[in-house]
Amino acid sequence: MAGKKKTVRVTQTGSPIGRPKSQRATLVGLGLNKMHRTRELEDTPAVRGMIDKVHHLVRVDSAE
Repeated sequence: MAGKKKTVRVTQTGSPIGRPKSQRATLVGLGLNKMHRTRELEDTPAVRGMIDKVHHLVRVDSAE
């Protein structure tokens, strides 16, 4: 279990149209660039900060 890393599942639920460029760039950084795309990402402080920046555009689930 020591080698297993925690992950989060992030799904884009909102459109970046009309949002600041930095929010659109954050979605791309998370690997999301189209509606309803889902990515499973490592649960790190950097990823959590990116999710917090666009929390109104994404849905976050715990992946196990």
